[in-house]
Amino acid sequence: MPTISVTRDVLYERLGKTFTDEDFEDECFDFGIELDDIVEENNVVKFKIDIPANRYDLLCVEGLSRAMNVFRDRMIVPKFTVVPGKEKLIVDDSVSGVRPYCVAAVLRDMKFTEESYNSFILLQDKLHQNIGRERSLVSIGTHDLDTIQGPFTYQALAPEQIKFQPLNQDSVMTAPEMFEKFRQTYLKPYLQIIEGKPLYPLITDANGVVLSLPPIINGEHSKITLDTKNVFIEVTACDRAKCRIVIDTICSMFSEYCSTPFTCESVTVESSSGSVQTPPMKYQTMECNAAQLCTKGGITGLTPDSVADHLTKMFLPSKAVGEQVTVEIGPTRHDVLHQCDVEEDLAIAYGYNNITEQVPNLNTIGAEQECNKLSDAIREELARAGFTEVLTFSLCSRDDISTSLRNGKALEEAVQIANPKSNEFQVVRTSLLPGILKTASCNRKMPLPLKLFEVSDVVFKSEDTETGSKNQRKICALFSGKTSGFEVVHGLLDRIMLSLSETNYSIRASEESMFFTGRGADILLGTEKIGHLGILHPEVLENFEISLPCSVLEMSLEPFV
Repeated sequence: MPTISVTRDVLYERLGKTFTDEDFEDECFDFGIELDDIVEENNVVKFKIDIPANRYDLLCVEGLSRAMNVFRDRMIVPKFTVVPGKEKLIVDDSVSGVRPYCVAAVLRDMKFTEESYNSFILLQDKLHQNIGRERSLVSIGTHDLDTIQGPFTYQALAPEQIKFQPLNQDSVMTAPEMFEKFRQTYLKPYLQIIEGKPLYPLITDANGVVLSLPPIINGEHSKITLDTKNVFIEVTACDRAKCRIVIDTICSMFSEYCSTPFTCESVTVESSSGSVQTPPMKYQTMECNAAQLCTKGGITGLTPDSVADHLTKMFLPSKAVGEQVTVEIGPTRHDVLHQCDVEEDLAIAYGYNNITEQVPNLNTIGAEQECNKLSDAIREELARAGFTEVLTFSLCSRDDISTSLRNGKALEEAVQIANPKSNEFQVVRTSLLPGILKTASCNRKMPLPLKLFEVSDVVFKSEDTETGSKNQRKICALFSGKTSGFEVVHGLLDRIMLSLSETNYSIRASEESMFFTGRGADILLGTEKIGHLGILHPEVLENFEISLPCSVLEMSLEPFV
């Protein structure tokens, strides 16, 4: 849940009322947000307010105060309009492998104050952090339109071909020079988004002036100031839907400062797939049954007209027609996708504290799953045996389950991550052993012997399931000391089987290459193999940087559920 910081006096001025701290906290609760903290910075009181993650229209004081004023019946829901503009943005096919989507808009005849200017910048930061996922999905550039000339071009060039003066820098640099310098600045986390790619995205004007190198930095030439009157906004993204949400949000929030409030100017975006006018700023309607909306939220006593009035307070202008309610969803409410979203807003407007508590008309009897019940019993038994439980990552590297365990076929049945963030998390584990061995390696200085265990899930490929994979509950135990301790894990196996009241089990010589030759055994339940135990091969120990001999036991609990 994102948190925004707003100046108390500015917010109160926009709300047209001064509240006590307690009253404003109640007001926030009624509106569906939370006053998280009240702080004083440089003798200025600021509110830290938690905002729902999908309410991008509340991430700035403009949107927050506007929505609260509508909620408090101090203003009507404004109508956002887009007028045709003359600016054009050409999207070249070269960006398809980097950041393929770009939209733009113009805000004309704006009047910035220091407060609104800072809010304009902070909204971009919040959008970058949240829907933009730290600029990896969406990045925003804002420019003084009077310093540049259209048509604009969005293209991708080799890093060595890119050369301009970055924002707040004193000299012209090439892209590699910028990246080297920015490694020591707040821009460092964003460099990896495009670094290493053969081409970098770039936006230029008709004269070749660089507007921005998304998602890293804008150019100094077109930076906006308090004196800027006409703002050119460009949004580049890897996701078309998020791209449109962001441009709609910025335009709807700050078009109130234009000479014609709540009006922005479109930009023609041309690409090989066609031509579109942006920002979309679309309105759509949703037909809902008033009684159904109330029933789902446990609300009683509202007529269709009252339902429409309550939804209008939530920035969803509505009108009742018979028993139906027509809900208008504007460009600020991209979070409303289904009827359940409308039901939630109705409950907020009605007031959660006003909903009568009711006992459900159906019986639901909860019970612990048999697999978890068995797992807890096994955990207790192993703890009584002197073993310490560990909890390791469900993801591991490809080497962890294959070459490190001397098992070349392990990857054939492993579920692999399509775009792993790091080499440490490439596949879903098929064995608990790598995690326990890593734990033993990191605790080499602990008193001997080390007796560790884990009871958790592993995952295998499966053609029989809808997801293409299946979970399997396993138990793994390790003994590490001055001696191998094979008799300890063998005795542990007998203790586990005794606790399960299972006598139809046996062991036989194992061919597993992770074990010393002749020092490994398969565990059989009847004639079915359910696991193995043995003394680990020195090569396996070396791969996990363990210098002491280790014996391990790993088996499936599924047959006992």
